Amino acid sequence: MTDNFDPADAGCWIARGRQPHHAAALAEAWNCFPDLPNDAPLDARMTRTRERVAMLRPLHDAMTRETEAERQRTNFAFAERQVADGTDDGRYAVILRARDAHGYEWNAAVTYAEGHHAARAGWDSRFKGSERASDIDRRRHAYDHGFRDGGGQPDDIFDAARRAFVATSSKPVHADSPRAARPLPSQWPMPTDVPPPASWHRRLILLGASECASGTLGILSMLRERPGHDAATLYVISAANGLRSLSTPAHEAPDDGADLRERLHAGDYSDILVAADDAEIARIDADAGLLPLVRTMERTRNSVLQQRAQFRLWLARGRAPGEQFAAGHIRWSKMAAGLSGRLGDFTARYAGPAGSRGHRIVVDDASGGPAFGYRTALGQRLHPEIVIGNKRHARTAMADLLRQYAASLRLG
Repeated sequence: MTDNFDPADAGCWIARGRQPHHAAALAEAWNCFPDLPNDAPLDARMTRTRERVAMLRPLHDAMTRETEAERQRTNFAFAERQVADGTDDGRYAVILRARDAHGYEWNAAVTYAEGHHAARAGWDSRFKGSERASDIDRRRHAYDHGFRDGGGQPDDIFDAARRAFVATSSKPVHADSPRAARPLPSQWPMPTDVPPPASWHRRLILLGASECASGTLGILSMLRERPGHDAATLYVISAANGLRSLSTPAHEAPDDGADLRERLHAGDYSDILVAADDAEIARIDADAGLLPLVRTMERTRNSVLQQRAQFRLWLARGRAPGEQFAAGHIRWSKMAAGLSGRLGDFTARYAGPAGSRGHRIVVDDASGGPAFGYRTALGQRLHPEIVIGNKRHARTAMADLLRQYAASLRLG
């Protein structure tokens, strides 16, 4: 990923997470209708933009359909896993039945299951849906369908009382089934900037074999650009062979389970991250007993772009020797004057161009003025104003400044 982005180059789009066929179509549109020079008439430049938008409209429509199809596939696959694992409370089985027996898509199938559950629980028929939703009528019909299939009879004035009596008398009296003592890696939350920083030697990274094969565009290349990453421990997850150290050749037999578990539990880790595809996540779920329980356990999820953004948050929490910075969620806002972020009593803001070249970033403290007089824990003086060369790096520079100031001391 480079700072010089060329929209007519498909490789630039691929480097930012686009699928190859999408990247080719985007690059073709920019090749056919490139931007006109800034000194061209405004009407001509606007016409050129409209032509490019019109050419890209079929692509955007296709991307919307692909995204929706993937959402349907992922959601129904999750429901099937819940039923297969025996962790279903009955609703996922009804969702799958709504799909198979009635041909409902995901939203309608979920609404059907809600109506079915309401009828079985002895509740009144109360469909709750946003009136702004485009499929409100279809979902209301699915809810009514599920309510009737669950035994509800809205026309009977004694219907609610009868179903409530049946539901109460049919409740099991045995104790709840025991829950798992630890969450599986597939259930871990996504990385955020809220957990405290961790030294790199106390960080464990489990990368899927597919992620390791992504080369210069993957998470591994992002990791190697971070100072101090060499102290972290890396393991590879293979859907076929399980967990192995990154230094172990792929053709060699995987490590013995007992030795691997002992080595991982002896690592004194405080932070674990998993970045893998669905098959690899399923394999590490099966081998979850090998992993130690630590303070922060996370996994990347959703689209490629979202996973890259989540991994950047995880990278930013890594602390190299001699570094001192604060954790916590930075509240970002886009003001008329530009981007600003707030952490604790400090606010970083974009302060406009710096002369002929560069851009100014200023940090204010609780007084509302520049944050003078602050030093790091090691005694280094902090300057409330810096100049960066590329405005696209403003968010990263502001985040670094805010975390330094939030962990600083004010002397005098």
